[in-house]
Amino acid sequence: MTNTESKVQKVAYIRVSTFEQNIESQREILEQYGIDTYFEEKISAKDTNRPQLLAMMNYVRKGDTVFIKDFSRLARSTKDLLWIIEKLDNKGVKLVSHKENLDTSTPTGKLMITMLGAIYEFERANLLERQKDGIAVAKKQGKYKGRKKIQKPSNWDEIYIQWSTRKITGKKACEILNLKTNTFYNFVKDERKEIHNG
Repeated sequence: MTNTESKVQKVAYIRVSTFEQNIESQREILEQYGIDTYFEEKISAKDTNRPQLLAMMNYVRKGDTVFIKDFSRLARSTKDLLWIIEKLDNKGVKLVSHKENLDTSTPTGKLMITMLGAIYEFERANLLERQKDGIAVAKKQGKYKGRKKIQKPSNWDEIYIQWSTRKITGKKACEILNLKTNTFYNFVKDERKEIHNG
């Protein structure tokens, strides 16, 4: 489908999680808005990588309005919801949610989006805090191992000398040693520290 018409479109996005569930109830609710085009799919909302969602977001143009029954049809997480709203907003497309009685183009709608953003930041800060607390407890109990330290490859010394005497580039050294660039230069830093301390 392509949005070739010059007139602005009213677009509906309908989603259910499984094939057994019926999309008709959502369709009935959204019909009252005089929908021009429907995008429907039976898929989980675990992420934003959904064929009809992506097709809908590609289809809409500036001035269009996307209608949904409620936020849970669009996304399962605050993060994904905010990402979708931002993408639509960047295209000049507004979002109307029937259940939440929200229109992103109104002052009330914009305030609600700001609040959702604050909730997401709060959730994220809490998650990071819990991770930090968990690590602190694990360290105290001697259970925290941290990231497994990467060992230098057996041919490190030979390749390091070739690199330091400019016989090979850093990129080539990484290829031979099968190391990521940042890991290679971390080893170089360690090597120089050892030489300096020695």
